Amino acid sequence: MSGLLGKKFNGAVARPMWPFYVSGLVILYGVNSAANAMMTAEEHKNDPRNPLYKNKPASH
Repeated sequence: MSGLLGKKFNGAVARPMWPFYVSGLVILYGVNSAANAMMTAEEHKNDPRNPLYKNKPASH
């Protein structure tokens, strides 16, 4: 079976990738903050697709 997969190389994976993991978390935090700010903005406050929209119309 090892002939199909090729040679195994011993190498660190997580250690050299930590800047990418950290920057990914920073980007996700920024996107989440921007989305929360837009949900509470005056322009989108009464949008029916907004999860924070409280005055939902009565369903027919």
